[in-house]
Amino acid sequence: MAKLYFRYGAMNSGKSTSLLQAAYNYEERGQHVLLAKPEIDTKGASEIASRLGVTREVDYLIAPDADVRALFGEHRERVRRAVAGEPVRGGSVDVACLLIDEAQFLTAEQVDDLFRIAIEDGIPVIAYGIRNDFLTHAFPGSARLLAIAHSLEELKTICRCGRKAVFNGRVIGGRFVFDGDQVAIDEGADGSVTPEVTTYESLCGACYLEESGGRLG
Repeated sequence: MAKLYFRYGAMNSGKSTSLLQAAYNYEERGQHVLLAKPEIDTKGASEIASRLGVTREVDYLIAPDADVRALFGEHRERVRRAVAGEPVRGGSVDVACLLIDEAQFLTAEQVDDLFRIAIEDGIPVIAYGIRNDFLTHAFPGSARLLAIAHSLEELKTICRCGRKAVFNGRVIGGRFVFDGDQVAIDEGADGSVTPEVTTYESLCGACYLEESGGRLG
């Protein structure tokens, strides 16, 4: 039985790198994968970009109101048609895995669609994302993934103090802020950072409380 996997971590924990490596591993063995991400993630436009400098175009973007299972079905059929005449090199003419970046931006209903893709369509789904926003509240997509995914894996990174980072601090103009909308994409459209641009820093619990004055949420 195919499964839904959720691989999560704080900012800069290597989620995009892990996703791109997973795609490479499948394709090296003659398998076909589909890569997607929510269109709300405007950083990098239609690309998945690793901090190591590796980038790759997604196969499609997911709109906030999209039927994720129907959208997957369209692109799965496109893959099937495209590779129908190819020789099978130990792989298959079907999609072997669906890889989702920035899954925290999905709706709970869209995550349910990912579950159905795994169970009813028989295609493994690996979703990557962060659990909590800058106020330590769970993103809707992440909350649903934590509730229904078959497998949970934490991707770890460290805080500036050397401890394990679990929170994501929002920084504007060089200062941590603890008010604002849940979603604020970091960096400018061209990847630049100015004093007005929102960025994030991964923090351990102690450093988060120090910056927030003891505030959680």
